[in-house]
Amino acid sequence: MEIADITKQRIKQYLAKGMRFDGRKPMQYRDIVIETHVSKKAEGSARVKLGDTEVWAGVKLGMGVPYSDSPDSGNLMVTAEFSPMASEKFERGPPSIESVELARIIDRGIREGEVIDLSKLSVKSGEASWTVFVDIYPINDAGNLIDASAIAALVALRTAVFPELKDNKIQFGEFTTKKLPLSDNLPFTMTFYKIGDHFVLDPTVEEEEASDSMLTIAVSSSKKGEFVNAMQKGREMPMTIEDVNFIIDNAVKEYKKLESAFEKALK
Repeated sequence: MEIADITKQRIKQYLAKGMRFDGRKPMQYRDIVIETHVSKKAEGSARVKLGDTEVWAGVKLGMGVPYSDSPDSGNLMVTAEFSPMASEKFERGPPSIESVELARIIDRGIREGEVIDLSKLSVKSGEASWTVFVDIYPINDAGNLIDASAIAALVALRTAVFPELKDNKIQFGEFTTKKLPLSDNLPFTMTFYKIGDHFVLDPTVEEEEASDSMLTIAVSSSKKGEFVNAMQKGREMPMTIEDVNFIIDNAVKEYKKLESAFEKALK
């Protein structure tokens, strides 16, 4: 039996007792540390740590021509760069499938959660609009890059301001005090991994590698209640309706904990 198989069996044995290697309960996040304004060059930035997992996110604004099918709206672009500095699994070169997938998940959570009012980014109908670029940089991958990246992206957006604009030209490095047109929605992205018959939230690398299936879910909350904004399934093993309902119920429960850490960082 290979080492990976032995580790997976031990993880299953621990989960059967409601335990994890690091002492957490199955539905428990590691300590969350959020730092804002970590870049002097970006319009908005954040550093997020989930245990030993660390991600930086930066927001830059650019001016361009709006798409023909949305002449009165700005644009959003999310990218992720996986460097060997973060994990030996990552290689230099063109974006990997994993980095593209992570960027799309974060993008979808922001869009479907209606975080940014893109209609307010128009400068001149059909001719000029702002584009919001969100760049994600994993610094250390100790598991659960998706959730750490999602939090970092949201915090960076909340801290972002417009750069100075003179004669329709951006004065990079010169900032206004005008914030991005953001809604009150806070769609937190949470990823649940299924290992055997058990689920874990905020997995370590070992738990990710031992998992059979995963589901990422973006949940937002308002006075009207909780809403599921987006979902993405991963890995080969299917999930049942009962599995999905279990994940939704636990995502709603954990939402308040993420919201608390988020609001504390922005005070």
